[in-house]
Amino acid sequence: MSCPFLRRQPVAEGARIIRRAFQINRVLRDRPDPLAQRESVIVERYRFSREGVIYIINLLEPHIKCSTRRSQALTTAQTVCIALRFFASGTFLYTIGDAENLVKSAVCRAIRKVYLALKQFLGVFVVFPSHLRPQVVKQNFFAIAGFPNVIGAIDCTHIPIKAPPGPNEGDFVNRKGVHSVNVQMVCDSMFHITNVEAKWPGSVHDSRIFRESHLCTLFELKYFMTPFPDPNPGPQTRYNAALARTRARIEMTFGQLKERFQCLKSLRVAPDRACDIIVACAILHNIATIRKERIPVVGVQPDDDLQPVHLDQPSGRAARDRIGCPPQWFGFHSIQGPAPLLGYIVVVQDHHLFLFFFSAFFLVAVINRQTSLNRGF
Repeated sequence: MSCPFLRRQPVAEGARIIRRAFQINRVLRDRPDPLAQRESVIVERYRFSREGVIYIINLLEPHIKCSTRRSQALTTAQTVCIALRFFASGTFLYTIGDAENLVKSAVCRAIRKVYLALKQFLGVFVVFPSHLRPQVVKQNFFAIAGFPNVIGAIDCTHIPIKAPPGPNEGDFVNRKGVHSVNVQMVCDSMFHITNVEAKWPGSVHDSRIFRESHLCTLFELKYFMTPFPDPNPGPQTRYNAALARTRARIEMTFGQLKERFQCLKSLRVAPDRACDIIVACAILHNIATIRKERIPVVGVQPDDDLQPVHLDQPSGRAARDRIGCPPQWFGFHSIQGPAPLLGYIVVVQDHHLFLFFFSAFFLVAVINRQTSLNRGF
């Protein structure tokens, strides 16, 4: 009779005991619905109303929906809300991960997935001169300060980023010694962003960004003229003041954009990703503006103290006089009627106004550096 203990395999038996002792049961994390909160909390956290967030979810779902059936995958709603939370707060990824019960890498992937999906809608939500008819855009600008035939306001703004590694690090240092991306945007009178150029380092001058942008090819620059130096009381003063009030729209648009999406005040990402995030925020800003979401409180007052630039062209003086000198300037050729002039582009540079003559359009612009005169702008 054989011993029963000899038929056992002690190694296999010990392995089974160890596996049983160290068996880890799978834990299914219960992540609450991000939209199952009060409306005020949703607006404060995501900068959109509940209906606005649902609209963005439905818009992006075909592009970011996870194809896996694993139970740990994030839903489209969770992915979008994580990205919106980052755009709205600009906080660290660890902080968002702790709040959403996620690791940092999952938060990073969710944000990247959303801003790359939003970039595909750039041509849908960012359209120059506007989604409205040019005649309507001109009327809206004319209602601000009586300046005729304006179809947009243009300016450049610096978005701070962390210092990128590599030999090109110095290219991103702007004139204030801060690493940044220099972004050119155009807006209409309703604060809709109609054009965005987000690809230039902070050291690149505003005039070069405009010269090499697609927007520059749309216009035919011919004449160069300044505003009225030491304007006389009456039409000349009203002309300069209206110019300043009209171009203030782009400053207010920048203020709303950065106040709505706090991440734009400092992006701790690589330059290429920073540019993608800036474009995504511009698209989200337009969605919020079109849907009439809550507008951030931003106070920007136009600066009417316009210092003259001693660069005068006879053709520029003549065209300026035709606009500013007649006493009926503010009723000057109703927008509905034919205008006797071609268009103008107004550039404000450190309180220095310039007028460029181009055919068919008006474009109000703000350029922030004094050296553009020496760059041939």
